[in-house]
Amino acid sequence: MALRDELVAMGARAREASRRLARLPSAAKDAALLAMADGLEAARTELQETNRRDLAAAVEAGLSRAMIDRLTLSDGVIAAMAAGLREVAALPDPVGEVVRMWKRPNGLVVGRKRVPLGVIAMVYESRPNVTADAGGLCLKAGNAVILRGGREAIHSSLAIAAVLDRAGREAGIPEGAIQVVETTDRAAVLELLQLDRYIDLIIPRGGEGLIRFVTENSRIPVIQHFKGVCHVFVDASADLERAEAIVMNAKVQRPGVCNALETLLVHRDAADAFLPRVAAALAGAGVEIRGCPETRARVPAATAATDADWDAEYLDLVLAVRVVDSLDDALAHIDAHGSLHTESIVTADYANAQRFLDEVDASCVMVNASTRFNDGQQLGLGAEIGIATTKLHSYGPMGIEDLTTTKFIVYGQGQIRE
Repeated sequence: MALRDELVAMGARAREASRRLARLPSAAKDAALLAMADGLEAARTELQETNRRDLAAAVEAGLSRAMIDRLTLSDGVIAAMAAGLREVAALPDPVGEVVRMWKRPNGLVVGRKRVPLGVIAMVYESRPNVTADAGGLCLKAGNAVILRGGREAIHSSLAIAAVLDRAGREAGIPEGAIQVVETTDRAAVLELLQLDRYIDLIIPRGGEGLIRFVTENSRIPVIQHFKGVCHVFVDASADLERAEAIVMNAKVQRPGVCNALETLLVHRDAADAFLPRVAAALAGAGVEIRGCPETRARVPAATAATDADWDAEYLDLVLAVRVVDSLDDALAHIDAHGSLHTESIVTADYANAQRFLDEVDASCVMVNASTRFNDGQQLGLGAEIGIATTKLHSYGPMGIEDLTTTKFIVYGQGQIRE
């Protein structure tokens, strides 16, 4: 069968499954999600054996440590996948919720009712755990999903999907609810992006190049998230011990992810006391600092930052640092160089905190917290399917509600339009 014919057949199966999923009771979906979580834990050894094939190929191909970190199915990652599915099962089902009702002067009662989107396609790179996150979230929201992972994680993704499919079918989930494109041929992505007859939404998850490729070639609406250039601004009033802990966590805990810190902004009045201490801590963790002239005056080991550094998503142990004169300067820098992803201020000044929350344009704006918390699970959404940095129809981590839309419902008593 030709590649296009295979994908059309997948789309048709997904469309049919989506109709059945939209009517599936919450209890049935939740039972399937719990069975999937149990299945992942039971298959841990099998999954890790398969994952080693992808890891070996990644090392041979010379992939970065950030990419290999994303690719690895550690005990913790598998446990987190299972926990995410259980958290999604425990969340309220949004499907069928009437979010608003009002009465018109002619007696019509109008409302908006939450319904699934239909069929979602995910195109992603080297994170096999996305297979479980996307499958679980789409199922809970009543959507069918077609998954196309990257070649780096193909064996791992197929193994995870097989576990989900087996557990789901045993629990009564319709065939075609969760499907994986088995080929790594890039032509499959191009064909998938043309299936607007079957697919309602495309969600790419990966590097900027992948997301731009999908956006430029799709006939289907796309949720975009090009990159995460995340900032922390240390205000003049900041508690420096707290600021150091936040900066270290945001930069070092997991540098290869989109909510990791990439640029540190420090108020001039805090720079003398803060920069030497945080630079020493960062150096101890292996972080390279690229600083403005005022940063280098206080941290001689820092290398000179270029204009390109202020727009860089390093995804590595590299940090751009700039001293600013005021909150206004920090806001202007973020406006010029931010990516609408995650921004945080460390401050003891309530007015400055509120200004930062009000004036910064980003999908998640934080006060006195690490940027690493911009994550669906951390924010109470269960697992997430991605972080949208465009504003239609979602902004920020996409949980269950973001995988639904609303339709109008109208109750009448024989009214006709004059």
